[in-house]
Amino acid sequence: VQLQASGGGLGQPGGSLRLSCAASGSIFSINVMGWFRQAPGKERELVAVIASGGRTNYADSVKGRFTISRDYAKNTVHLQMNSLKPEDTAVYYCNADIRRYYSDPFMDYWGKGTLVTVSS
Repeated sequence: VQLQASGGGLGQPGGSLRLSCAASGSIFSINVMGWFRQAPGKERELVAVIASGGRTNYADSVKGRFTISRDYAKNTVHLQMNSLKPEDTAVYYCNADIRRYYSDPFMDYWGKGTLVTVSS
């Protein structure tokens, strides 16, 4: 199983960026998909997650600015980031709980990370 993220880069304060992450490989089902981030000198933190039923959870710092969505048919999760702030600068990691085969337990998978820099 691989998680391939795309869409990072440079954004301006007040601007927007969109991240996408596609899961591929042997996948029977996916439970939660989401995004975490790690800023320089800080611990990795949850940004937003979306469960298989569509329930979402956001960090307080991004509520009202970021929107997570999911394409269940394509095993893809998106993060629309609006009203960007310099403090959103971090490496963003895609995460998913995946069951590879019917008899397997759900396991935690991580993408390699994509850098988001917010600066004028």
